[in-house]
Amino acid sequence: MKENAIRDKSFAFALRVVKFAKYLEVEKRDFVLSKQVLRSGTAIGALVREAEHAESRADFVHKMNIALKEANETMYWLDLLHQGDYLDKQSYQSIAADSEELIKLLIAIVKTSKVAKRSE
Repeated sequence: MKENAIRDKSFAFALRVVKFAKYLEVEKRDFVLSKQVLRSGTAIGALVREAEHAESRADFVHKMNIALKEANETMYWLDLLHQGDYLDKQSYQSIAADSEELIKLLIAIVKTSKVAKRSE
């Protein structure tokens, strides 16, 4: 199968978020914030997968835009968890860097796709 950076990175990030949510539930006894970060963090990859079989370029851009929104929301939850002392600085910096990388990739994909759409 052809290499797809956003697909691979969003899946790896979702897996990391699943493990992180489990840690929050077991170690920190948090069930509310863990579900929020789990939902938004795993939605990114699901939307990227949906976009692979988009019905049109507009549908593709729309799904990638929603994935971008979910990635931004995930950063919000990560910031909140860090500031609320659920997540130490080193762990936060590591997972936040992955989230920021996804955001940058998604921004580039959306921008490129919109330019390509205009030139059609």
